[in-house]
Amino acid sequence: MADIARLAGVHVSTVSRALGDSTLVEKSMRERILKIARQQGFVVNPTARNLRSGRTQTLSVVIPLAHERGQVLTDPFFTYMLSHLADEITQRGYGMHLQKVPSPKQGWLQRLIAERRADGIIVIGQSTEHEALQVAAETTAPFIVWGGHFGKQNYCVVGTDNVQAARMATEHMLKLGRRRIVFVGDPSIPEIKLRCDGYKQALAQGPASTAPATIIKAHITPEAAYQMVLEHIRKGKRFDAVFAATDIIAISAMRALSASGLAIPDDVAVVGFDGIEMGAHVHPTLTTVRQDLNRGARLLVDLLLRRIAGEAVESVTMPGELVVRESCGGLR
Repeated sequence: MADIARLAGVHVSTVSRALGDSTLVEKSMRERILKIARQQGFVVNPTARNLRSGRTQTLSVVIPLAHERGQVLTDPFFTYMLSHLADEITQRGYGMHLQKVPSPKQGWLQRLIAERRADGIIVIGQSTEHEALQVAAETTAPFIVWGGHFGKQNYCVVGTDNVQAARMATEHMLKLGRRRIVFVGDPSIPEIKLRCDGYKQALAQGPASTAPATIIKAHITPEAAYQMVLEHIRKGKRFDAVFAATDIIAISAMRALSASGLAIPDDVAVVGFDGIEMGAHVHPTLTTVRQDLNRGARLLVDLLLRRIAGEAVESVTMPGELVVRESCGGLR
């Protein structure tokens, strides 16, 4: 750096500022110093620069899986969300650090924050860790959560209006004449509980002949969901529609229905939730509630960077979109 300063006829501190793209150095001088640096084969060490600034120029994406240790990151929801996040984070000049937390222990989020591997954290899903997120939010650590919205939470959340979207999906099946609609999913997970709440609200306001809510508590993993729906069918339970908490559960339910000789949608209508691309390629094609993961990823990164800059930010709720396809019979 001293050689560059000598060749440019400036102080070493001016060279340091110019290489850091500081506006304190006049543009023409910055360009001259950068040109000399290139000619001398000088390369800025980003690690050393980040150490001096106290920043890592990295954002962490953390996925807690206390509710389902067997859920893999190749799950289509994670694949699409992580892809959008990687694009958004890279476009802003940051690196992305990904961490899966299959068995969160008490204080896990505080420990991740204390490790300072990143300038901020995006948590994908609340799993069963709502209280841990509440505790972490009492600090000034910058983190944003993708998940469900609850009235008393003190951490910032980006997510879909799960209750309204689930009501919309259930009401659609009621309008198609379905009266014995079962919900398949695990309500112990915050987002899924909200979807179950929306399902129950729609049934409560449905026609007089609507059967009471029936919950098939199923894991998110495909095989587990398949087995739970299959068991429900083999017990002789009668139903004419399935509202699944996720598209993967919906597709697993369709497998179980077909394996049991039930026609979709003639015997049983099926609606999922997420809007993963796979749903358009199964047979019959899957009716679903689409979440805008592209916008969601953009909001997560935008809000986190604002938090890092010291700004106060508010949670954002996005509407879900009902995508009607063959599996509910609504295209007829």
